[in-house]
Amino acid sequence: MPLPLYALTVGAFGIGVTEFVIMGLLLEVGSELGVSLQAAGWLISGYALGVVAGAPVLTTMTGRWPRKRVLLGLMVVFTVGNAACALAPGYGFLMAARVLTAFAHGTFFGVGSVVATGLVAPERRASAIALMFSGLTAANVLGVPLGTWLGQAFGWRATFWAVAGIGVVAFAVIHGFVPRDERPPAPGDWRADLAAAARRPVLLGLLTTVLGYAGVFAVFTYIAPLLTQVAGFDKAAVSPVLLVFGAGLVAGNLLGGRLADRYLVATLLGSLLALAAVLGLMTFTLHSRPWTLVFVGLLGASAFATVPPLQMWVLSRAQGVGQSLASSFNISAFNLGNAGGAWLGGVVIARGPGLEAVAWVAALLPLCALGVAGTALHLERRHPGAEGLLHEPT
Repeated sequence: MPLPLYALTVGAFGIGVTEFVIMGLLLEVGSELGVSLQAAGWLISGYALGVVAGAPVLTTMTGRWPRKRVLLGLMVVFTVGNAACALAPGYGFLMAARVLTAFAHGTFFGVGSVVATGLVAPERRASAIALMFSGLTAANVLGVPLGTWLGQAFGWRATFWAVAGIGVVAFAVIHGFVPRDERPPAPGDWRADLAAAARRPVLLGLLTTVLGYAGVFAVFTYIAPLLTQVAGFDKAAVSPVLLVFGAGLVAGNLLGGRLADRYLVATLLGSLLALAAVLGLMTFTLHSRPWTLVFVGLLGASAFATVPPLQMWVLSRAQGVGQSLASSFNISAFNLGNAGGAWLGGVVIARGPGLEAVAWVAALLPLCALGVAGTALHLERRHPGAEGLLHEPT
């Protein structure tokens, strides 16, 4: 893989840390700013909604810029946003700074995916996307635990200063190693990009992403109570168990990318089916700690095995026109799935069958995603070329 891809991975690592590290610092943030734990938790929701809203808006605004300039500008937004978080005098300011930072998230991964696929041969595009997203998995495995420790030892503001420092490093390596656009985006109308991204195949791809990832976060959001209240782990064991989840993320991401390069459709359908199977079977293994450990790892692997084929699927259906916008929409779709899955899991716990049923209810969502993907394929085969699809080997 070319060196510029690793520069993109550094940026992805920083963005992953700033998204997830707040989960381990809610008590410290709430205590210093004088807000409840629930209000502190809204900082996570605010970030997710910032990604959903910001990705298409910022991508459209920068659609005619050279893509390297876009990536560098996003790293500036990211760095300034995290510095603002570190300096926040109150809760409202911190929320606004989190939303500002989130605006960089979706557009970075959306535009970065397009840049990544342009750096490699066509048969390695999904692996290129997987390599960039490995920064996100590394953030979960290494960055978040280290950021949490730093915030608990020296205050949560120290964590945001450290993440801002990662932004400076990411700016430097992207500036130094990512090549300039050989052919900058041609002048055009953002309405045309939006129309291209709104084609039926793209919309069905986005819906597949939302449903698939809602299943992941319906369980992962409540992984701590599942481990302690159902599986019987001590609270001190939660972090080591989550390292197993993180290892699964890394393995699944790289495997999904490698397989999607050769068999895009088969990998898409197979990874969704595997995710549904893991979630469904997890219901029956939660009362055994060894089997729970195994299935936490399998959950991480099956969750991120879907990421490269889902991103590649949407990119391939968008064609050249509107690719950056469609890619950014798909990042929004991941985050919309995160928020929707967390909401559904909460409903199951509070008003439904209860905590032990979360996993099997979550399994229904990737099955629905599988149905949507199957419908999209059926429509493509029934009306080949009707919407100007970019057909690829399946």
